[in-house]
Amino acid sequence: MLPRILAFTQGDPAGIGPEVVLKALAAESSGERFLPLVVAERAAIDAVTTLVPELSWERWVAVESPTREKLAALAPGAIPLLDPVGEARAIEFGESGAADAHGAVAALDVGLALARSGVVDALVTAPVAKSSIARHAVPGFVGHTDYLAHACGLERYGRDYLMAFLAPDLQVALLSVHEPLARAISTVTTGAVLDALACLDRHAGGRIAVAGLNPHAGEGGLLGTEDEEILRPAVERARERGLDVRGPESADSLFSRACRGEFDWVLALYHDQGLIAVKTAAFGEATNWTLGLPILRTAVDHGTAFSIAGSGAADSRPMRAVIETTLELLDGTLPRRRLAAV
Repeated sequence: MLPRILAFTQGDPAGIGPEVVLKALAAESSGERFLPLVVAERAAIDAVTTLVPELSWERWVAVESPTREKLAALAPGAIPLLDPVGEARAIEFGESGAADAHGAVAALDVGLALARSGVVDALVTAPVAKSSIARHAVPGFVGHTDYLAHACGLERYGRDYLMAFLAPDLQVALLSVHEPLARAISTVTTGAVLDALACLDRHAGGRIAVAGLNPHAGEGGLLGTEDEEILRPAVERARERGLDVRGPESADSLFSRACRGEFDWVLALYHDQGLIAVKTAAFGEATNWTLGLPILRTAVDHGTAFSIAGSGAADSRPMRAVIETTLELLDGTLPRRRLAAV
C-alpha cells in the first residue's frame, strides 16, 4: 500500500514558512506516517538550512514530474523537493518582494495541481503575504481560501466552500473571510447563511450553532433587528431541511458553550468574530481547513511573522499540529465531528 503523501508549499520565502516546514519535517525523521513532498524554491530551502541543522541535505532529493509510485520508491527518510521556479536568488527575510510573491503563487499552483491529479493526498500550505501577492502577482488576491476555490471552479456566493478552523475543543466556520467589516456585515443575508449551513453540514456535519450578529443576538429586537429578521429565518429553514442547527445565539457566550461540548460547530458571521475566539482558545493549535474543495487543504493558524524570519526563532508546533489534524482528516478519525469522506 502506498503511503500517505502530503505536499507542503513554501509560503512566502521572506517569512517563516520554509523554516517551520523544515522544522516540522525534522521531527518526522522516520518517515513512517507519511511521505512529504516539499514544493519550494531551492533558494528558499537553502536560506533556512542553517536554521534547521538536524535536517541534513543528504535527505533531500530533487524531483521533477513526480508520481505516487516514484515518490514511494524513494529511500526511507528521503525528502523530495520540487522547485516550482528553478531560479537561483538571494532571499531577503522580513519583507516580501515581487520574486517572493511570484514564488509563493508558483508553489501554490503546483501544489494544487499535484493534489487535484491525485499525486498527493493533501495540500498543506505555509503562510503567504496577501498584500504582496495582490501587489506583485495576482491582483485582488485576498488569501488561499478564495484563490484555491476559484481555481477549482467553486462559487463564493453560491457557498460551495467555507473557511473553517479546527482546534482541540472548538470548531468554527466563517460566513465571510477577508472582507472589510462593513462589507462583511452587508453580506449577511438569509440566503447566504442558509447556503453556508448547508455547506457546513454537507462537508462536516454535527450540531451547528449560528452566532448572533448584534449583542445578545439582538435582545429580541432591542439591540438590532437583523438577528430576528435575517438569521432566525435561515436557521428555521435549515432545520426544516433536517440540519441540526440552533440560533442565532449570543456570540459573547456561544464560543465558550461550544468549547464545553454543547455544539460541534459555530458558524461565525465575519472573520474576527470567529478567529478571535479560536486564537484565544487555541492559538498555535488550530488548523485552517477549507471545506468544499475537491482536495484536502490545510494550513497553520498564523501568518508570515516577518519580524522573526531568518532568526531561527520560528515555532514549528503549529505546523506539527496541522500535520496531525491533516492525517486525522484523511483517516476520518477526528473526535466530536461527523466527517464526510475527504
